Amino acid sequence: MNKKKEKLAIIGVSLVLGLILSVQFKTINETVGNGVLPTQRAQELANEVAKLKSEKDLLTKQLEELENKVEQYEKEGISHDTYAENLYKDAMKYRMLAGYTDVHGPGIILEINDPPIDPQISDSYGIVDELDLLLQVISILNAADAEAISINDQRYTSFTEIVRAGNHIEINGVSTGAPIVIKAIGDPDTLESALNIKWGIVWQLRNYDYVVNLTQNQDIKIERYRKAKEFIYAKPVEEE
Repeated sequence: MNKKKEKLAIIGVSLVLGLILSVQFKTINETVGNGVLPTQRAQELANEVAKLKSEKDLLTKQLEELENKVEQYEKEGISHDTYAENLYKDAMKYRMLAGYTDVHGPGIILEINDPPIDPQISDSYGIVDELDLLLQVISILNAADAEAISINDQRYTSFTEIVRAGNHIEINGVSTGAPIVIKAIGDPDTLESALNIKWGIVWQLRNYDYVVNLTQNQDIKIERYRKAKEFIYAKPVEEE
């Protein structure tokens, strides 16, 4: 019964988080959409956003506490049961593969900053304008056996969308922009070599005047993918 209550609580907190984000987006969109943003209204909007962010942070903390309790219940339920323990390990492995659990380990950190602004050139550009370069980085890391990847702390999974929206990028539905910080867990030497190969992606970025910093790190933390995915059309194939 306790497990059921905890899971229902997690669902409830997740729904409230989604509602807060929707209200925040609607408020900003309606205000900015008018084309005029008086100083007083701007201050009110800033205060409202700060309040919503505070509420979101509190709910996120509560959600993490509930998830930790559920995980504790799961561990207690498998004690002294080898079969259940093996099932739990398999479940954790698939959660990691799907990106639904926090992970940490050795890997690389790639930071990409926009080119320095040249006052003599009217047409400036940035990484927001060249998503193909970001996608190349992700493809190369996957080819180099990266076990987990994040972009500006957004976990990259098979469901992740990376799209341009105005003057920023949407990743997992979250707005972000330069600098772009890509973290990848895997063999640090292999990942670094794959990115640093002659005429490779790091060379391309620097050739386009992007400021690139690539380093190895022995303990990178990558947070889980937090959007819920419901399968409506896809169903498992029944074995005959």
